[in-house]
Amino acid sequence: MEQHPASVRRSAPVRTCIGCRKRESADELLRIVARDADAGDGSRIVVVVPDPRRRLPGRGAWLHPVSACLSAAVRRRAFGRALRVSGHLDISALEQHLENRHEHS
Repeated sequence: MEQHPASVRRSAPVRTCIGCRKRESADELLRIVARDADAGDGSRIVVVVPDPRRRLPGRGAWLHPVSACLSAAVRRRAFGRALRVSGHLDISALEQHLENRHEHS
């Protein structure tokens, strides 16, 4: 029996963008994770960081690497729910990553 090339090929995992809620191949989305950081005054803050290599430990969420999806995720308060963290989240590292990515494309 002859196999079709589509059945032999392994499909990429599908993930949902936390901004626009569209399902997309994981290759098209940016993985983000929450990391604990020291605020400098003895308190702890949660920093949302990009994980383009998909290697950082912890629970991840997925986002289209465009500012429209970032804005939608902030407006919907999707970061806390998706990453299962509470409190104020610092997304400046993620904003900077998307800004730098846009400049280089």
